[in-house]
Amino acid sequence: MTLTLKQQLSTPRGILAFLVKYNTIFIFLLLVIFSALISDVFFTSVNLSNLLKQVSGIGIISIGMLLVILTGGIDLSVGSMVALLAVTFAILVNIFMLPVAILFTIIIGFGLGSISGYLVAYQKMAPFVATLALMTIARGMSFIYSKGSPVTFTTVGGQYMSNFANNSTLGVPNIAIVFFIIVIMAMVMLRYNVFGRLIIAIGSNEEASRLSGIKVNKYKFLVYAISGALAATAAIIVASRTNLGSPNMGMAWELDAIAAVVIGGASLNGGKGTAINTLMGVLILGLIGNILNLLNVPSYPQQVVKGAIIIFAVLLQRFESK
Repeated sequence: MTLTLKQQLSTPRGILAFLVKYNTIFIFLLLVIFSALISDVFFTSVNLSNLLKQVSGIGIISIGMLLVILTGGIDLSVGSMVALLAVTFAILVNIFMLPVAILFTIIIGFGLGSISGYLVAYQKMAPFVATLALMTIARGMSFIYSKGSPVTFTTVGGQYMSNFANNSTLGVPNIAIVFFIIVIMAMVMLRYNVFGRLIIAIGSNEEASRLSGIKVNKYKFLVYAISGALAATAAIIVASRTNLGSPNMGMAWELDAIAAVVIGGASLNGGKGTAINTLMGVLILGLIGNILNLLNVPSYPQQVVKGAIIIFAVLLQRFESK
């Protein structure tokens, strides 16, 4: 028998269960209120615009990370791939027309993700090991191709992308719009598309999925490839914001992406997680950084706070599962 919301909130245990179930939304709202109370500049258009710009790149790779985690995997390579693909895009946009540079960069990202997907799905390599190896390779290649120095945009196409990335439409940063579109696409795919339902099924019970005729290896391969393509998209955005591609971009972004997905309530064991909650997780991480910056807190304590929040999020998941 399904209880109504009023019945659920009629007891202390019911209220606690409700708060735990929707903890991501409540944490987000509390952070927004706290930010508004401690700083008069929080709700200014400049601050909110900067906040959205800062989280958009990490947000895009977080959606790719969500797809991988839903299958029970992990992708440690996305941060390094952002660096390599940012350098790649900067080189390509200086040689080819802009649409060609964008297309080739995304194809290369898809190909790099496919390497991890192949190793995990068909060679049965542990996701941690396969993506850790690609992470090291991608970071090294980014320094090799750039010769250790940033590659600056020098063409009209590069300048167009820079203008696009640093401007807004109806008050919303263009790169944030790209991020929100990707979130909506992921939401629709996971809820209504066969592909989304199958990767959730694989993460919930891989062996049962295999026995029911699902091509598990194919779908595990594809989620890593998609993660690579999304890393390429994030790389294009980040490089365009700064008008250059640098081998130092994307440092530790894979950890922030994992944190956003976990804070959003996804299970690292697979089979549980949503795009909208991942969006909330990304915004929560962004708000924490924004609050600490407004309070002039140095970057190192910010890492401590992020780590504590990840622990708190995982403990909430355990409580909810009881």
